[in-house]
Amino acid sequence: MPQGERTGDLEQVFEAILDGVVVVDRRGAVLRVNGAAQRILGIGAASGPVVGEPLTSLPGGRLFERELGRTLEEGSSSVVHDLAFARRNDEEAVIDVTTVALTDPGGEVEGAVVVLRDGTIGATLRAAREAQIQDRVFGRVAAGIAHEVKNPLGGIRGAAELLARRSDDKRALRRAELIISEVDRIVSLIDDFMSLTNDRVRPGPTNVHRVLEDVLAIVELDARSAGLRFERSFDPSIPELLADSDRLHQVFLNLMRNAVDAMVAAADAPDARDDSAAGRTLRVSSRLRLDHRVELEGGGRVPGVVIDVEDEGCGLPEQALEQVGTPFFTTKTQGTGLGLALSRHFVAQHGGSLQLRPRSPIGTRARVVLPLRRPS
Repeated sequence: MPQGERTGDLEQVFEAILDGVVVVDRRGAVLRVNGAAQRILGIGAASGPVVGEPLTSLPGGRLFERELGRTLEEGSSSVVHDLAFARRNDEEAVIDVTTVALTDPGGEVEGAVVVLRDGTIGATLRAAREAQIQDRVFGRVAAGIAHEVKNPLGGIRGAAELLARRSDDKRALRRAELIISEVDRIVSLIDDFMSLTNDRVRPGPTNVHRVLEDVLAIVELDARSAGLRFERSFDPSIPELLADSDRLHQVFLNLMRNAVDAMVAAADAPDARDDSAAGRTLRVSSRLRLDHRVELEGGGRVPGVVIDVEDEGCGLPEQALEQVGTPFFTTKTQGTGLGLALSRHFVAQHGGSLQLRPRSPIGTRARVVLPLRRPS
């Protein structure tokens, strides 16, 4: 076979490999990169030239800098699993990385091959399954709490009402009314918690943009939103999907109110440069991800509808990210810690996922991914 044909065949094989493959020289600069690697790293023609750049300058490259350095220095191979990073388009990715040395006939290291395996979809599916399992556990706990607590609370409330009717003492009457008020607050809290036992969603043809616009109309009229900016960036190619519009309304209302609260809290912080939330922006965007497939319970995968709610607020502490969404955990001075738990529960019942991540340079991004199930 002529040399030119052999080179052409190797080029086709290089591009046909489903894993990302990057070849670097002795200094770690990129010599070759296949299409799969460009997709995994979120780079392309719009990102500028890649060949000649240090691999560690590309998205995610810093995460395996040590392993690549050891391979180039010692000729040893390495494998690293579940590295999470943000692509240049701000998409979160999870990858496995293998580095293998390239040597000359004398055994000297000339460069390395870096193999990237995209585990983003698998990580998303695992997170969704874990959320569903956790929801079931919380649901059983909620049912037990409701059974054991609501009956005694009813008795306490009845006794307080009786005392209020029979008392002529204003102080005693005030105390009885306080007992009734606190009992009602606890019952309301338990009712919210009991929503975690409700696995039913009532899906129907839903225009997700109409839901978002309805929620935005409510949030924009809130007095706490005075001076805030609201930006919309909706993907017009998203069709109607099969979903429970009322549940999604609850989800997005909670996320947007949290975003407003975070921006107001950031303005009220002692070290804030500006004590006004005016000028801060809440961004709501949607897009259809054909390459982000969501697995359905009955099997098969469909494209994902991604909705982002991004604020310019005080952000979340790193240690809080793992606990956010757990019932009764909250970073607010006043809050039940059930809003995000219920939101995650309702999204999980749709077969989707809800993630919160820090947003650079400030704020938080709440991302909801829903399966694009079309109404029949």
